[in-house]
Amino acid sequence: MPSTSLANGNAGDRPPDVVADDKPGVSMMEQLVPEITTHALSYLDYPSLCRLSMTNSLMRKAANDDNAWKALYHKDFTLEQDGITPVNGWKAYYATTRAIISVNTGFFDIIRERSLPEMAQLWLNSDYVKCIHASGELFSGYSEVMQSWQLCFNWEQGFDFQVHNVRTRILTDMAWVTMKAYLNVDAGPFLITNVFEHHNGRWHMVHHHSSVMLIDGVNQQVVVH
Repeated sequence: MPSTSLANGNAGDRPPDVVADDKPGVSMMEQLVPEITTHALSYLDYPSLCRLSMTNSLMRKAANDDNAWKALYHKDFTLEQDGITPVNGWKAYYATTRAIISVNTGFFDIIRERSLPEMAQLWLNSDYVKCIHASGELFSGYSEVMQSWQLCFNWEQGFDFQVHNVRTRILTDMAWVTMKAYLNVDAGPFLITNVFEHHNGRWHMVHHHSSVMLIDGVNQQVVVH
């Protein structure tokens, strides 16, 4: 007498077993452990992560994860601030850092263009702003600072700084940026610190300090800034 399995047809004719999800109604993305999701998102750049957040609710939740933005911050900027906890989260901290770096880049564009009106708009119009050029001279207050930039822009030699090693730190409505700036490849860098404050929806410069880096204990720079 044929067996039950043979009576019902050959074993090879049976449909394959269907493997059910471990968690019915939950997508594969949701079943991934957070560390894997964060690692996968770490390969995305800033625009891609923003676009991902607009696809659906699941992707928005994944793309807004604080660990993903922390990883992106470290990839795009620096590992120096690994131990901090931004008040508004890493996504907001990343966005503010991008804004500060953009303003700082604009500062050097203004110098290249020798635009005093734009420099005047960048600086906060206040009596406590300070500017120390590489000559070592201190200018205090908005009027003096603007006069110092007028003297710089009257210099016959143009300024075309190449900026490297930009580092930013943000504390609510204040940020400072440190960097090295080169006028040419032969001379050593200027060490520059810029401080910004946020007023009325805009970041304004309140402090600029440029100093000459000594090479082997000797000042090999021609001070023009």
